[in-house]
This record gives sequence, structure tokens and C-alpha cells, in this order.
Amino acid sequence: MRRILLTILSLMMGTALFAQQIDTDKSGSQSTGQDLTKYNVITTAVSFLTITPDSRSGAMGDVGAATTPDVWAQHSNASKYATSDDDFSVGLSYTPWLSNLGIKDINLIYLAGYKKLSKKEAVGASLCYFSLGDIEAYDEDGNRAGITISPQEYSIDVSYSRYLADNFVMGMTGRFIYSNLTGGTLENYHAGKAVAADISGTYFKEFKSTMPGLLTAGFNISNIGSKISYSNDNKDFIPANLKLGLGYNMDIDQYNKLGVYFDVNKLLVPTPPIYIKDSNGNISETKGKDNEVSVPQGIFQSFYDAPNGFSEEMKEFTLSIGAEYWYNQQFAARLGYFNEADTKGDRKYFTAGAGLRLNIFGLDFSYLIPVNGKNSPLANTFRFSITFDFESTGNSNSKR
Repeated sequence: MRRILLTILSLMMGTALFAQQIDTDKSGSQSTGQDLTKYNVITTAVSFLTITPDSRSGAMGDVGAATTPDVWAQHSNASKYATSDDDFSVGLSYTPWLSNLGIKDINLIYLAGYKKLSKKEAVGASLCYFSLGDIEAYDEDGNRAGITISPQEYSIDVSYSRYLADNFVMGMTGRFIYSNLTGGTLENYHAGKAVAADISGTYFKEFKSTMPGLLTAGFNISNIGSKISYSNDNKDFIPANLKLGLGYNMDIDQYNKLGVYFDVNKLLVPTPPIYIKDSNGNISETKGKDNEVSVPQGIFQSFYDAPNGFSEEMKEFTLSIGAEYWYNQQFAARLGYFNEADTKGDRKYFTAGAGLRLNIFGLDFSYLIPVNGKNSPLANTFRFSITFDFESTGNSNSKR
């Protein structure tokens, strides 16, 4: 019933939400003769979990694995909470999403906070809420069904992080995921639910030279968990992901600091196989591996299952680079760049933003500039974040 609507919603939650505009005549998982499919994008359910929710990382090309600690670490690398100077911090971030498409009621809201239990450990929590606004339902014949659907999704996280050595911290995060794409209006379809976990860690080393600084290396293996189902027939992968990062935060002088950061991301989800059809429309050859596998097998298979071999496998890594300048720990300016292969989604964009700190209060914003111009669905994407940092402990473990 109203399968067209379900298809539209599924596409909105998949590639269409994040990829740049792609030639749909060339995309997909089917091909004829020797013309192998050029575009082979990996899609998952609950893709909102991959959106960078805060303005600081969003202004630096979505880096986050090895940046200095802040309240938003719950999304990118929760182990950093243990290294923070502040005893308690909360933050709220708001992102109007896909506003360039003329859709005004799609947005992402992220609430996060952490509490230091001691100088060596911390706990954190967050709520990520994604609303797709109001969508009018149509039946299979394209007629209005007289029903308005309000799809919405959210995740609730809790984390614990602590020092395992003088220069190394680790964190664990538990996550509950809820996804309701139909609002209970479609028969045989229900809200999807899943549970997942993150494992994160950060190594750091201080250098005392003519320009002292802090070298950091971080990782986050996120969304390791169950598949999610919206019906009794199918179960979909959630976006399990490997994030690796390096960063160097330099103390130029008493008032000026500069941080440079680099991240690599890889979805730990099987690549769709390519089905090659003959002139009669029958499948004559299959390239790649079956992607209807278990979650553990899918994680390992994701490193070697690209239909076109190693060259395609390497294109499944996204790259981010960002820089952040602080003056007197009060004003920040940020720049970044994000790159994804054109055959895997073609997200390529520059980012910029700024931040302001006044006592316990912080305000940040970021702006996204897609490489392919104003026609991109991601054009004109703003993020706004506010933070409150309380009761600085004077802890020498701080990594800001």
C-alpha cells in the first residue's frame, strides 16, 4: 500500500540525503554488456547517524577523531571526554538540512553533555533527533491519499571514557536507534529499532620545541550493532563506520594557537554487487559478493568486496582535512575540506566557520560550500551550536 511513498522515503534516507546530484541513467547496480556500472554507492538505513551534528567539526570538513576535546566528542570520539579540563559541559546544535531544495522543515537537532567523574574518567550522553518534516502521502496511482506523514528518527547515547595509560584514553558508547518513516500510516510497515555500540581511543604526545604543540591520533569504530527492520521481509544495515584521525595543535605564542587535523572514514558495510545483463534482460554475470550477510561478516567483507577490485575499494574511503585558529582562547576561525569519490556519492565541499567563547558560554557556526556549486542539495547548509562549560578543574590533562 502506497509503495511509492515508501520508496521516496527510503531514497531520502539513503543516498539522496547526502550525495551530490548524480546522473541517474548511469547509477544503480545493474549493467549490460561490458558497460560496467560506474556509480555503486553504499547505502544504509538511518543515515542521519553519519551527519556531523555540530558547528565546530562541521566548519573543519567534518574532522573529529583527533581534535581537541569538546562537548561534541560523543559523535566523533567519546574517549576525548576523559582528557577535558572542564568538569561539566552541555551543548545544543541545530542544522537545517537540504534547505537548498526548498524544503524548510527538515532539520537535525543534537543535544550532548558530559561529566567528569575524576581527572581520569568521564561519562557522556547525547540525543540526536532528525525530522523530515511533513510529507503528503500518495497512492500507487499517484493520487493524493489525504494523509500527511511526519517521518522522524532519533538516537540516544551514553558513554564512558577513562585513561588506560598516561598518554592513552579509551571510550565505550552504547546507542539506541529509533526510526519511524511512515508515522504508523502504512499497513505492514512499522518503526525500526536497533542497538549499537562505539569503541574509541585517543593517543597524545606533547612536544616542547621552538613551537610547542600536542600531537594526537584517534579512532572511532561506530554503530556496531543490529540491523534495522521496517517490515517482516527485510533487514537493513545501519552505518557502521571506521574513523581514523591525526592532529597537531600548536602553541604559536601566549595568545595564538593553531590546530591542523586529518580524518579518514570507511563504511563497514558490504558493497552492493553489480549484476550484468544480456540483451534479453537476463543476468549473465555477477561481479562482487553477496551483500545479504550478517553484521560481523559484513564488517570484514567491506574491506574486500568491491566489484571492481582494489581500486574501487580505495574509493570507499572519504577524506577530511581541517584547520582551527584560536586567539586568546576567545575567538576561533575554522576552514576545512571533505572529499568523496564521485562514484561513491560525490560529496566534495569546502567548509568555514567561527567560534566565540565568553566565560562559560560558547557560540559556533559553520557554512558548507559544495564544489559543484549552487545546484547541490548540500549548498547553503548552516550549522549553529551553543555550549556551556562549567567548573574548570585546573586539570593538567586538558588537550585543548
